[in-house]
Amino acid sequence: MANGLVSKMKKELSLLEPSDILKFDQDTSSIPGIIKLTLGEPDFNTPEHVKEAGRRSIAENRSHYAPSAGTTGLRQAISRFLESKYHLHYNPDNEILVTAGATEAIYSALTSILNPGDKVLIPTPTFPLYIPVTMLNKAEPVFLDTSENGFVLSPQMLEEALEAHGDAVKAIIFNFPTNPTGVTYRRDAVRALAEVLKKHEIFVVSDEIYSELTYGAGHVSMAEYLPEQTIVINGASKSHAMTGWRIGFLCGPADIMTEIGKIHQFAITSTATMAQDAAQEAFENGVDDGPAMRAEYEKRRDLVYREIREMGFECPKPEGAFYLFAKIPEGLIPNSLDFCTDLAHQAKVAVIPGDSFGPGSAGRIRISYAASMDELEEAMRRMKTYVTNKIDKRGARQ
Repeated sequence: MANGLVSKMKKELSLLEPSDILKFDQDTSSIPGIIKLTLGEPDFNTPEHVKEAGRRSIAENRSHYAPSAGTTGLRQAISRFLESKYHLHYNPDNEILVTAGATEAIYSALTSILNPGDKVLIPTPTFPLYIPVTMLNKAEPVFLDTSENGFVLSPQMLEEALEAHGDAVKAIIFNFPTNPTGVTYRRDAVRALAEVLKKHEIFVVSDEIYSELTYGAGHVSMAEYLPEQTIVINGASKSHAMTGWRIGFLCGPADIMTEIGKIHQFAITSTATMAQDAAQEAFENGVDDGPAMRAEYEKRRDLVYREIREMGFECPKPEGAFYLFAKIPEGLIPNSLDFCTDLAHQAKVAVIPGDSFGPGSAGRIRISYAASMDELEEAMRRMKTYVTNKIDKRGARQ
């Protein structure tokens, strides 16, 4: 009976596998003494003033349904935050939608714009969630491998893809600063891509969840140049260490947000009211919470980047987020899953196999440096010993 019913379920589910990232993290968690540099989760605690706002909300019995689009106070706080930080102007009444993290934002946005047969351009390596959501909506992901271009999509690559796939292209998905590479798009690059995209009537889904974690020049949103085409995804998870509070948001033109709001409403109704009250405090009075964490992440980045380069790994120096995407040196296990599995068991350091992130990712590993400096120093020491021993056994690299 049960097996027969499974065969009658949504057929696109048979094309999908559970998250490789979460599976590998779970598989290595049971190794005694493991240091996990796997998940993209800040190791900082939620700031005290934000937690206090959450406690106050509970004490005041703010436990009833919030408006589906989000509380008025939070939407107003988000609007002011985006304007002050990124020069974006969104009406909190009809251009901002509060979601259950950036994950639901991705799902609601793509589900509302995609029809069967549509094509979605996805520069890779990329955060893998965009792929199954695209496929569940019977659309086709079209991968644009950026590994030979410094992990940045060029205007020429974009033009060629749009020409090759024509009117079937419904959307393009950007994620920057990028998970897994840590690369971001600076102002000139954003402007140049926007010049191409504005000639085409397609949606620009711009996942900017790491916008507060950029090193050097500040973040430039795609919506600054393409406000009428862009759906911005962001949230409180990375900027304010609030992953478990599940507060994300979507911004875009009012008529588009009205349609996305239908999917959001039918999927979850609304996010938790007390979590929204905490997020309102974060965006109103914690505008510098992100930069304070960023300063610590930058120190950690410098440590890990220096150490892995000395071990023979090649990778771009991250300009944002908290990941390094490193190429496995010659003389070591070339397959990323086999390498990461061996590293976890032999050195007790867990990192994510690169193959999880799409074309251009083979033979690479993602290292999350959202861990304490002590953990990172010990992890680098273990990795260095592991690499040295493996090379000694296989013969010195030429």
